[in-house]
Amino acid sequence: MRQLKMPYARGIAPDVFATARAQRWEPAEVVKALLDAEIAGRSRSMLAARRKAAGFPTGKTFDSWDQSLSTIPAPTQQALRTLEWVHRRENLVICGPAGTGKTFFLEALGQHAVEQGLRVAWFRLEDLGALIRAHRVDDTVTRTVARILRADLVVVDDIGLLGVGDDAAEGLYRLVDAAYEKRSIAISSNLHPSGFDELMPKTLATATVDRLLHHAHLAQTTGESIRLAQALAGTGVTPMT
Repeated sequence: MRQLKMPYARGIAPDVFATARAQRWEPAEVVKALLDAEIAGRSRSMLAARRKAAGFPTGKTFDSWDQSLSTIPAPTQQALRTLEWVHRRENLVICGPAGTGKTFFLEALGQHAVEQGLRVAWFRLEDLGALIRAHRVDDTVTRTVARILRADLVVVDDIGLLGVGDDAAEGLYRLVDAAYEKRSIAISSNLHPSGFDELMPKTLATATVDRLLHHAHLAQTTGESIRLAQALAGTGVTPMT
Protein backbone atom coordinates (compact mmCIF):
# COMPACT_ATOMS: atom_id res chain seq x y z
CA MET A 1 0.00 0.00 0.00
CA ARG A 2 2.87 2.37 0.72
CA GLN A 3 4.45 1.65 -2.67
CA LEU A 4 1.10 2.09 -4.42
CA LYS A 5 0.56 5.37 -2.52
CA MET A 6 -2.65 4.31 -0.82
CA PRO A 7 -2.38 6.17 2.52
CA TYR A 8 -6.05 6.06 3.43
CA ALA A 9 -6.36 2.30 2.95
CA ARG A 10 -3.09 1.78 4.81
CA GLY A 11 -4.28 3.90 7.72
CA ILE A 12 -7.45 1.88 8.18
CA ALA A 13 -5.93 -1.54 7.39
CA PRO A 14 -5.22 -2.67 11.00
CA ASP A 15 -8.84 -2.06 12.04
CA VAL A 16 -10.17 -3.72 8.87
CA PHE A 17 -7.99 -6.80 9.41
CA ALA A 18 -9.03 -7.08 13.07
CA THR A 19 -12.72 -6.79 12.17
CA ALA A 20 -12.33 -9.25 9.31
CA ARG A 21 -10.78 -11.86 11.64
CA ALA A 22 -13.44 -11.36 14.31
CA GLN A 23 -16.35 -11.47 11.87
CA ARG A 24 -14.82 -13.99 9.43
CA TRP A 25 -15.06 -11.78 6.37
CA GLU A 26 -14.51 -13.14 2.91
CA PRO A 27 -11.29 -11.84 1.25
CA ALA A 28 -13.35 -9.84 -1.22
CA GLU A 29 -14.99 -7.95 1.67
CA VAL A 30 -11.56 -6.99 3.03
CA VAL A 31 -10.44 -5.71 -0.37
CA LYS A 32 -13.69 -3.75 -0.81
CA ALA A 33 -13.38 -2.10 2.62
CA LEU A 34 -9.79 -1.02 1.90
CA LEU A 35 -10.59 0.31 -1.57
CA ASP A 36 -13.69 2.15 -0.29
CA ALA A 37 -11.55 3.85 2.36
CA GLU A 38 -8.97 4.88 -0.23
CA ILE A 39 -11.61 6.24 -2.61
CA ALA A 40 -13.34 8.21 0.16
CA GLY A 41 -10.04 9.61 1.42
CA ARG A 42 -8.90 10.69 -2.03
CA SER A 43 -12.28 12.33 -2.69
CA ARG A 44 -12.00 14.36 0.53
CA SER A 45 -8.44 15.37 -0.31
CA MET A 46 -9.30 16.45 -3.86
CA LEU A 47 -12.33 18.40 -2.63
CA ALA A 48 -10.18 20.25 -0.09
CA ALA A 49 -7.59 21.00 -2.80
CA ARG A 50 -10.23 22.38 -5.20
CA ARG A 51 -11.69 24.55 -2.44
CA LYS A 52 -8.28 25.95 -1.55
CA ALA A 53 -7.40 26.61 -5.20
CA ALA A 54 -10.72 28.40 -5.78
CA GLY A 55 -9.91 31.12 -3.25
CA PHE A 56 -13.44 31.57 -1.92
CA PRO A 57 -13.78 34.63 0.35
CA THR A 58 -15.72 33.15 3.29
CA GLY A 59 -16.73 29.52 2.79
CA LYS A 60 -20.49 30.11 2.58
CA THR A 61 -22.56 27.29 1.08
CA PHE A 62 -26.19 26.56 0.33
CA ASP A 63 -26.45 24.95 3.79
CA SER A 64 -26.83 28.46 5.24
CA TRP A 65 -28.60 30.05 2.25
CA ASP A 66 -32.20 31.16 2.81
CA GLN A 67 -33.85 31.01 -0.61
CA SER A 68 -36.83 33.04 0.58
CA LEU A 69 -34.69 36.10 1.39
CA SER A 70 -33.46 36.44 -2.18
CA THR A 71 -35.41 38.34 -4.83
CA ILE A 72 -34.01 36.00 -7.50
CA PRO A 73 -37.04 33.85 -8.43
CA ALA A 74 -36.95 30.41 -6.80
CA PRO A 75 -37.20 28.55 -10.17
CA THR A 76 -34.20 30.55 -11.42
CA GLN A 77 -32.23 29.68 -8.30
CA GLN A 78 -33.00 26.00 -8.73
CA ALA A 79 -32.10 26.06 -12.43
CA LEU A 80 -28.74 27.71 -11.71
CA ARG A 81 -27.99 25.16 -8.98
CA THR A 82 -28.15 22.34 -11.54
CA LEU A 83 -24.93 23.79 -13.04
CA GLU A 84 -26.10 22.83 -16.52
CA TRP A 85 -25.19 26.34 -17.66
CA VAL A 86 -21.57 25.73 -16.62
CA HIS A 87 -21.42 22.53 -18.64
CA ARG A 88 -22.79 24.50 -21.63
CA ARG A 89 -20.09 27.19 -21.18
CA GLU A 90 -22.70 29.88 -20.51
CA ASN A 91 -22.24 32.92 -18.27
CA LEU A 92 -24.09 34.30 -15.28
CA VAL A 93 -24.55 37.95 -14.32
CA ILE A 94 -26.15 38.89 -11.00
CA CYS A 95 -26.69 42.61 -10.54
CA GLY A 96 -28.43 44.69 -7.92
CA PRO A 97 -27.95 46.85 -4.82
CA ALA A 98 -25.38 46.06 -2.15
CA GLY A 99 -26.41 43.57 0.52
CA THR A 100 -29.02 41.75 -1.56
CA GLY A 101 -27.26 38.37 -1.57
CA LYS A 102 -25.30 38.50 -4.83
CA THR A 103 -21.94 37.42 -3.43
CA PHE A 104 -23.48 34.87 -1.04
CA PHE A 105 -25.37 33.18 -3.88
CA LEU A 106 -22.35 33.18 -6.19
CA GLU A 107 -20.09 31.71 -3.53
CA ALA A 108 -22.65 29.03 -2.67
CA LEU A 109 -22.86 28.19 -6.39
CA GLY A 110 -19.07 28.02 -6.58
CA GLN A 111 -18.87 25.75 -3.54
CA HIS A 112 -21.55 23.53 -5.06
CA ALA A 113 -19.60 23.37 -8.33
CA VAL A 114 -16.46 22.32 -6.44
CA GLU A 115 -18.42 19.61 -4.66
CA GLN A 116 -19.53 18.34 -8.08
CA GLY A 117 -15.91 17.97 -9.18
CA LEU A 118 -15.58 21.25 -11.13
CA ARG A 119 -12.71 23.70 -10.79
CA VAL A 120 -13.56 27.25 -9.74
CA ALA A 121 -11.48 30.44 -9.58
CA TRP A 122 -12.66 33.44 -7.52
CA PHE A 123 -11.47 37.00 -8.15
CA ARG A 124 -12.30 40.55 -7.27
CA LEU A 125 -11.95 43.00 -10.14
CA GLU A 126 -8.94 44.64 -8.50
CA ASP A 127 -7.26 41.21 -8.36
CA LEU A 128 -7.45 41.02 -12.14
CA GLY A 129 -5.95 44.49 -12.39
CA ALA A 130 -3.05 43.48 -10.16
CA LEU A 131 -2.40 40.39 -12.31
CA ILE A 132 -2.33 42.47 -15.47
CA ARG A 133 0.16 44.91 -13.93
CA ALA A 134 2.37 42.14 -12.60
CA HIS A 135 2.56 40.22 -15.86
CA ARG A 136 2.67 43.07 -18.36
CA VAL A 137 6.33 43.74 -17.56
CA ASP A 138 7.42 40.33 -18.85
CA ASP A 139 4.70 40.07 -21.53
CA THR A 140 2.99 37.00 -19.98
CA VAL A 141 -0.54 38.43 -19.64
CA THR A 142 -2.00 36.07 -22.26
CA ARG A 143 -0.38 33.07 -20.58
CA THR A 144 -1.71 34.18 -17.18
CA VAL A 145 -5.28 34.52 -18.47
CA ALA A 146 -5.00 31.07 -20.06
CA ARG A 147 -3.90 29.69 -16.68
CA ILE A 148 -6.96 31.21 -14.98
CA LEU A 149 -9.20 29.60 -17.58
CA ARG A 150 -8.09 26.13 -16.59
CA ALA A 151 -10.99 26.50 -14.17
CA ASP A 152 -14.44 25.46 -15.38
CA LEU A 153 -16.04 28.50 -13.73
CA VAL A 154 -14.40 31.88 -13.09
CA VAL A 155 -16.17 34.27 -10.72
CA VAL A 156 -15.51 38.02 -10.66
CA ASP A 157 -17.16 39.59 -7.62
CA ASP A 158 -18.36 43.09 -6.73
CA ILE A 159 -17.93 44.96 -10.01
CA GLY A 160 -19.02 48.55 -9.55
CA LEU A 161 -18.24 48.95 -5.85
CA LEU A 162 -14.91 50.65 -6.50
CA GLY A 163 -13.54 52.66 -9.38
CA VAL A 164 -12.10 50.57 -12.19
CA GLY A 165 -8.55 51.35 -13.24
CA ASP A 166 -7.22 50.74 -16.72
CA ASP A 167 -5.50 47.50 -15.67
CA ALA A 168 -8.67 46.08 -14.12
CA ALA A 169 -10.76 47.05 -17.16
CA GLU A 170 -8.24 45.37 -19.44
CA GLY A 171 -8.16 42.30 -17.20
CA LEU A 172 -11.94 41.91 -17.30
CA TYR A 173 -12.02 42.28 -21.08
CA ARG A 174 -9.16 39.82 -21.61
CA LEU A 175 -10.79 37.26 -19.31
CA VAL A 176 -14.24 37.52 -20.90
CA ASP A 177 -12.78 37.49 -24.42
CA ALA A 178 -10.58 34.44 -23.79
CA ALA A 179 -13.42 32.56 -22.05
CA TYR A 180 -15.99 33.28 -24.78
CA GLU A 181 -17.77 30.00 -25.64
CA LYS A 182 -14.97 28.05 -23.90
CA ARG A 183 -15.49 28.61 -20.18
CA SER A 184 -18.19 30.03 -17.90
CA ILE A 185 -17.83 33.44 -16.28
CA ALA A 186 -20.04 34.52 -13.36
CA ILE A 187 -20.02 38.09 -12.12
CA SER A 188 -21.78 40.12 -9.47
CA SER A 189 -22.23 43.83 -9.96
CA ASN A 190 -23.97 46.81 -8.43
CA LEU A 191 -24.53 48.00 -11.99
CA HIS A 192 -26.45 46.39 -14.83
CA PRO A 193 -23.93 45.45 -17.57
CA SER A 194 -25.46 48.13 -19.79
CA GLY A 195 -23.94 50.64 -17.38
CA PHE A 196 -20.38 49.30 -17.51
CA ASP A 197 -19.39 52.24 -19.70
CA GLU A 198 -19.63 54.29 -16.48
CA LEU A 199 -16.75 52.23 -15.10
CA MET A 200 -14.48 51.68 -18.07
CA PRO A 201 -13.82 53.16 -21.53
CA LYS A 202 -16.92 52.87 -23.70
CA THR A 203 -15.26 50.86 -26.47
CA LEU A 204 -13.83 48.36 -23.99
CA ALA A 205 -17.12 48.17 -22.09
CA THR A 206 -19.09 47.49 -25.28
CA ALA A 207 -16.74 44.70 -26.37
CA THR A 208 -16.75 43.14 -22.88
CA VAL A 209 -20.52 43.23 -22.41
CA ASP A 210 -21.14 41.96 -25.95
CA ARG A 211 -19.16 38.78 -25.27
CA LEU A 212 -20.32 38.44 -21.66
CA LEU A 213 -24.06 38.54 -22.39
CA HIS A 214 -24.14 36.62 -25.68
CA HIS A 215 -24.60 33.30 -23.86
CA ALA A 216 -25.62 34.46 -20.41
CA HIS A 217 -28.23 34.24 -17.69
CA LEU A 218 -29.06 37.62 -16.14
CA ALA A 219 -30.51 37.77 -12.63
CA GLN A 220 -31.36 41.02 -10.90
CA THR A 221 -31.73 41.49 -7.16
CA THR A 222 -33.80 44.27 -5.63
CA GLY A 223 -34.79 45.64 -2.26
CA GLU A 224 -33.00 46.74 0.87
CA SER A 225 -29.78 45.25 2.22
CA ILE A 226 -30.35 41.89 3.91
CA ARG A 227 -27.29 42.51 6.08
CA LEU A 228 -28.66 45.87 7.25
CA ALA A 229 -32.09 44.39 7.98
CA GLN A 230 -30.53 41.61 10.04
CA ALA A 231 -28.35 44.09 11.91
CA LEU A 232 -31.32 46.31 12.77
CA ALA A 233 -33.30 43.27 13.88
CA GLY A 234 -30.43 42.08 16.08
CA THR A 235 -30.08 38.80 14.19
CA GLY A 236 -26.73 39.57 12.58
CA VAL A 237 -24.68 38.86 15.69
CA THR A 238 -24.52 36.34 18.51
CA PRO A 239 -25.80 37.96 21.74
CA MET A 240 -23.13 38.70 24.35
CA THR A 241 -23.48 36.86 27.66
